[in-house]
Formats: sequence, structure tokens, C-alpha cells
Amino acid sequence: MLNDTLRDGLEKYRIGAKIRGLRSAKGLGLAQLGDHTGLSAGMLSKIERGTVFPTLPTLLRISLVFGVGLDHFFADGEVPVLEVIRKKDRIKLPDTTDRSPAFMFESLDFPVNDRPNHAFLAEFQPRARPTDAHEHEGVEFIYLISGKIKVDVHNEEHDLDAGDSMYFDARYPHSYQGRGDGKSQALVVVTQSVE
Repeated sequence: MLNDTLRDGLEKYRIGAKIRGLRSAKGLGLAQLGDHTGLSAGMLSKIERGTVFPTLPTLLRISLVFGVGLDHFFADGEVPVLEVIRKKDRIKLPDTTDRSPAFMFESLDFPVNDRPNHAFLAEFQPRARPTDAHEHEGVEFIYLISGKIKVDVHNEEHDLDAGDSMYFDARYPHSYQGRGDGKSQALVVVTQSVE
């Protein structure tokens, strides 16, 4: 019996759907595939529907029928990207090693590899110093959830209030600063390159 973590991990690979796709492409019925693999049609049906996960020797038997390797069932290109990041699993980090950071941030998508975007929840301290001006390839999008912040882009200041959003070319120097009496929260999405 698989626990929920193992079941969730295996479901991402869609092994049953891949077997069904290979079988359909060859025009084989479940009984015919069973004759080639030594598995019953009922067991193959359960595997294809995802109610049972095959062992590696069973999966190897099936893969030999179709002339594919085991990697066919586990290749990254075949796995849909989907991650749920729980609030309790995020880590709040300062923007700098200074004793009084301008803002704290939490990555909202850290487990996803090779992602084109990076999403952060930023919390700006009231009346803190502005962040150091920086620039990088790509663009940034900011949505201010609460409070007030100032964004300086290419020596032009922009005041944002809760509910405001901003999109800008990040190749120009930009910095942030919390404004007002309370903390401010923003969703920040950084895209490293634009085609």
C-alpha cells in the first residue's frame, strides 16, 4: 500500500496514460497486450487507469513490447510541471545581510527547476532605506497587496498604493522602498529573459 506522498509522486509521471497511449498507437487491445506481457487484461486496465502502479520489472516487460526504455515513462519532458508550495514550507529571507533589511522575501515557486519566471512575496518595512539599485535581464511585474511602496526605475520615482501594479524592463537600474506607517506586501514576478 502506497502512502499519499508516494502516490502523488508517481501520479505526476502519468505512467498508466503513457501505457494506454503506446497500446492505442499499436492498435493492441488489453487482452493482446496481456498475451505479450503475461499480465491479465484486468491488471493492465488498473495500471492504465492509475489505480495500480506497476513494479519496475512489470513496467520493463511492458516497455519491451513497445520497444521503449524505462526512461520513456520517467522522462522530464513527459511530466507536466505542477508544484504546490505550502505557506509553512516557505522561508522568509532578507534582501541583504545588513542588520536592517529594506524588505524580506519568500520564494513562491522554489521547487520548480528551470522556470522562466521567479515569483516572490515581498514584505517592505516602513521607513526603511531604499534597496540598492540593481539591474538584470528580463522584466519585473509588481502587484502591491497592501501598504505603500516607492519604485525607482531608471531615475524615475513611482508611488504604488495597495491594488496598484507595475511592469517594467529590468535592464535599467531599479530599487524599492517601503512607504507609510505600516509594512507593505507585494507580489513580485521576475522573468529573466524575454524573447
